[in-house]
Amino acid sequence: MKKINKNRHVFIMDKNHPPALKVESGSIVTFETYDCFQNQITKEEQSMEALDWDHINPATGPLFIEEAEPGDVLKIEIQRIEVNPYGVIAAIPGAGLMGDQVQTSTVKVLPIKGDKVIFNENIHLPLEPMIGVIGVAPKGEGVPCGTPGAHGGNMDNKKIKEGTTLFLPVYQKGALLSMGDLHGAMGDGEVMVSGVEVGGEVSVKVQVLKGPSISNPILEDQEYYYTIASHKELLEAVKIAAADMQKLVMRELDLSFNEAGMLLSAAGNAEVCQVVDPLVTARFGFPKYLMKSFL
Repeated sequence: MKKINKNRHVFIMDKNHPPALKVESGSIVTFETYDCFQNQITKEEQSMEALDWDHINPATGPLFIEEAEPGDVLKIEIQRIEVNPYGVIAAIPGAGLMGDQVQTSTVKVLPIKGDKVIFNENIHLPLEPMIGVIGVAPKGEGVPCGTPGAHGGNMDNKKIKEGTTLFLPVYQKGALLSMGDLHGAMGDGEVMVSGVEVGGEVSVKVQVLKGPSISNPILEDQEYYYTIASHKELLEAVKIAAADMQKLVMRELDLSFNEAGMLLSAAGNAEVCQVVDPLVTARFGFPKYLMKSFL
């Protein structure tokens, strides 16, 4: 199995980055990752203000997939996520939905024991590892890893976890896939700007799909397909995600615009991923028992 060390990372997803590794379609690759703070926080006494904020949200990579060309789709099967034995969560003045009420920063270093995240002696959270940042090089200028978009990026979508498959549009030769910002636990919205930030390893199988094309990320788990969209305004992100799903439903189920919309209203779910990044992200879920495929 091929591996990319966390020391090979980027802070901007960009077509001009030299590949950390080149592989063929169908390969399995392990990405070793820092946490979103580049492992700068190890003690609760540390000051958030003392961090090097130029080194936030490193994404390991990029991975060059030989067969990938603009217009293709990159299929990413997330086979395994392993996290380090502790995570970090913080409240930061001015950050997140309640940041205007945070007077001083607070840091918690949370042990991870077995399948639990230890918030305090009385509160134990289920360990639910997921990937916050995962994306390819965008179409035009580079995009900071902290910003989501059609290329993926910092979607902070808790559904992107072990056992799921993410589909990304390819904009550049080789796709140039990077990932990082793992979480041991994160609620929809990530309202206080950080989940349980943790380093670790992710093993994925990458495959280039020729023929079909998509305009935004799509995720598949055992029960649902999810269209994913990011925008400055949450309502617009929801509209884009719903419109993408409606197009898929119309095509795959041979329904009219009105029929597809009614089916989405009856069986689909508009959901929030995150509302704290430079662009906010929404997803729209549609059950697989109604639609067997989308490509």
